[in-house]
Amino acid sequence: MAALLAATSNYAQNSIDLLTISGFYGSPQPFLDTLESNKAQESGLLVNLKVPVVLSDKTTWYSDLTYMGFNVTTDLNPEPTEFLTSMRLHAFLLQTGIVRKIDEKNGFQLLLVPRFNSDFKGPRDMNTLQMGAIGLYEHRYSEKLLMRFGALYNNELFGPLLTPLVYVDWKMSPRWSMVGLMPISLKVNYKVNDRITAGYSHFGFITSYRLGQEEFKDNYIERSSIDETLFLRWKVFGNFHLEGRIGYSLGRVYQQYEGDEKMDFRLSILGFGDEREQKNVDFNNGPIANLRLVYNLPLE
Repeated sequence: MAALLAATSNYAQNSIDLLTISGFYGSPQPFLDTLESNKAQESGLLVNLKVPVVLSDKTTWYSDLTYMGFNVTTDLNPEPTEFLTSMRLHAFLLQTGIVRKIDEKNGFQLLLVPRFNSDFKGPRDMNTLQMGAIGLYEHRYSEKLLMRFGALYNNELFGPLLTPLVYVDWKMSPRWSMVGLMPISLKVNYKVNDRITAGYSHFGFITSYRLGQEEFKDNYIERSSIDETLFLRWKVFGNFHLEGRIGYSLGRVYQQYEGDEKMDFRLSILGFGDEREQKNVDFNNGPIANLRLVYNLPLE
């Protein structure tokens, strides 16, 4: 999966991934506890479009629209009726706001981040909409190193979530570079030649989805994972690239809760006042694979 936040698209770099279409697959893995003799399998789709609009030499209005679809299937027959095992979840995420340079070394980003996360079953209402925001301060330390510091806030279905953020864009050598928005995303790149780049990718994200089907109305799913992969990116023709990733998903959960069960506050992965009772059963971590088509636009 791609980094989700607009802040990961850096105007200090010499290119930007304007359009990304990605499919991913997780190998079947056994459930835990009472369903350990059965398996679940995860797959999904991601589509991301970035639209930067330059307003002046120092100001850009940045918009980023992402669709994510997650599909979990099982070999259970019949499936339990008291909680979910199979599920299909959808998320539409808009990030839009100001990217502003103060001077040659300093700048900031202020973005609104509304989300529409649902299983697309039952009526859609305002309970499905989540509101968030990103604020980042930028400082360029040298021609090779730019960093940003700030936070992401989102009103998740499980309660308020605050994630401190550190962005790094570091060209370590003519062939090696690092770019990412930690703790969410990080990519270490090795430029093999003008057409091929290889390296390591990290992606970790927590989010929640409102359920609408009648038997679980107003329940929600909390999904989280930490995906560690190796990648190879090939410039096919023009500005189009193919990128393959293979690796392992850690801490992957699809946890089901009653709608009124919330924690007091979450700071990144640390939860406070969490007395919720999970309804469903997790399945194991496992190998993952990802293939994406990218349209990359040079900025120079």
